Amino acid sequence: MAILDILDPVVQFLNGFGLIGLIILIFSEAIINPIPPETLFLPMLIADGTLTGNIFLGLVATITSVLGAIVGYWIGERAGRPLIDRFSSEKTVRRLEVLTERYGASGIFIAAVSPIPYKVFAWIAGMGKMDLRLFIIAGILGRGIRFGIPAIAIGAYGEEILASLNVWTFSIIAIIGAVLIIPLFRWWEGLLDENEEANLSD
Repeated sequence: MAILDILDPVVQFLNGFGLIGLIILIFSEAIINPIPPETLFLPMLIADGTLTGNIFLGLVATITSVLGAIVGYWIGERAGRPLIDRFSSEKTVRRLEVLTERYGASGIFIAAVSPIPYKVFAWIAGMGKMDLRLFIIAGILGRGIRFGIPAIAIGAYGEEILASLNVWTFSIIAIIGAVLIIPLFRWWEGLLDENEEANLSD
């Protein structure tokens, strides 16, 4: 049984609280919980359907996520490596450390806008005492894009987008996604190799 199936009752429970439930989910997701924010965020965008309402939801999601990440930063600063090792694999941690060391705030932006674990990045940023202002700015930009694009798209073209969702559009989206994700995945997997080469050159 997938972890999201196990946690589905939690999602349904939070869904009963509407916007408050969304805030709780997104805030805690940026700290420690494994439930993707889209499980509540996207259905709420579709249910609202208005551009103004969806932009509001996108702003709430962005601000809430960044506030949660600040708490994650604080936890990482105080709990340090034992917490990170407990909740994430060694390779993931090493890749995120390389990303933080090499790209700094840009690395935070990458994690905030992508499926890379943002919460673990927040822990590592706190553990490494990264400049908190840069951490917050990068998080706002990254999370703003992640939540803002679907909010505006569904708010502006909701009915058209929903009407176009069929087997062909899903196939096209899957192909485009694969074309975009495969190079990203290879880059992510190769971070450790690049770091080892850099260490050898030094």
